[in-house]
Amino acid sequence: MVRYVLRKLLLVLISLFILATATFFLMKAIPGDPFMSEKMPSPEILANLKAYYGLDKPVMVQYWNYIKSIATLDLGVSMKWQGRTVNGIVEGSFGNSLRLGLCAIIVSVCVGVTLGTIAALRHRRLMDNLAMIIAVLGVAVPSFVMATLLQFVFASKLHLFDVAGLNDPSDYVLPSLALAFSPIAFIARLTRSNMLEVMSSDYIKTAKAKGLSGTAITIKHALRNAILPVVTYLGPLTTGVITGSVVIEKIFGIPGLGKHFVESVSNRDYTLIMGLTLFYGAILMAARFLTDVAYVLVDPRIKLTGGKEKA
Repeated sequence: MVRYVLRKLLLVLISLFILATATFFLMKAIPGDPFMSEKMPSPEILANLKAYYGLDKPVMVQYWNYIKSIATLDLGVSMKWQGRTVNGIVEGSFGNSLRLGLCAIIVSVCVGVTLGTIAALRHRRLMDNLAMIIAVLGVAVPSFVMATLLQFVFASKLHLFDVAGLNDPSDYVLPSLALAFSPIAFIARLTRSNMLEVMSSDYIKTAKAKGLSGTAITIKHALRNAILPVVTYLGPLTTGVITGSVVIEKIFGIPGLGKHFVESVSNRDYTLIMGLTLFYGAILMAARFLTDVAYVLVDPRIKLTGGKEKA
C-alpha cells in the first residue's frame, strides 16, 4: 500500500511539473503583454515594469526562475492587482470556491445515489421513471441554464433566496444545486445500472435465502458494491465541479477563484493565469489521487502486490 501511494504521489508531481511547463510556454506564445492598454505607457515606464517583473530576461531564465518559485510554493506577484500576490489572492478567494464545491459534491453524491438506489429497487415503476426523467434533464440542461432557472423561480418569484452574493450560508443553496444537477443525473444512472446488476448476483440471492432483511441486503451487500463506480467518478466529478464553478460563480456573484480566473484571462495577467491554472491542476490531481486510494480501500477484492493493483 505504501509503495502504491508513493508511486501515485510521484506521478502527481511529474504531472504538475508538465502542467507548469506547458502553461508557462503557452503564456509566452500569446502575442502582446500584460501592460498593453488603450493608453500605452512610455517606453521608459514599460522597460521599468518589465524589469520589475523579470520579463526583460531571456525566456529560459524566466522559466527557471518560475520553476524555482513554485517549488517553494510561491506563485508570484499579480501584474494587474497592484501589491497583491497570487498566493494572497488564492487564500482570500479559495474558501468560497471550496465551500461551494464541497456542497455541490455532497449534494451530487447523496441525491444521486439515493435516486439511483430507489430507481433500482422500484425497477420499471413510477419512482424508476421519475428518477430517469431527472437523469435525462440533468444531462440535457447546462448548469448555467439551470442556474438562471433557479434564480428566476426561487429568488425572483418565491423570494426564498437572494439572487446573487454571499451574505448568508443559505446563499450557497442555489449555486450548489445548479452545479450538482448534472452530476446528480449521472450518478443516479450509474448507481441504478450497477444496483440492478448487483441485485441479480448469486450472493444477493444467497443473502435473501438466509432470511436477511431487505434493508440489510441493500445497504450492507448491494449498495457497497454498486457504489464502487461512483467512488471512481469522484475524480472527474471534482473536475467538473471546479471548472463549472467558474461560470456559476460569475452568475451568482460569488467572490471565488472563478471570478479572478476570468478577469486574469481578460487582463492578460500572466502570473495570475499560470498560478491559478497550476492551483486548479493541483486540486484536480489531488482529487484523482484520493479517489484511487479510496477505491483500493473500499473494494476488498483489490490486492496490491509490488506496487500494482490486482483484482
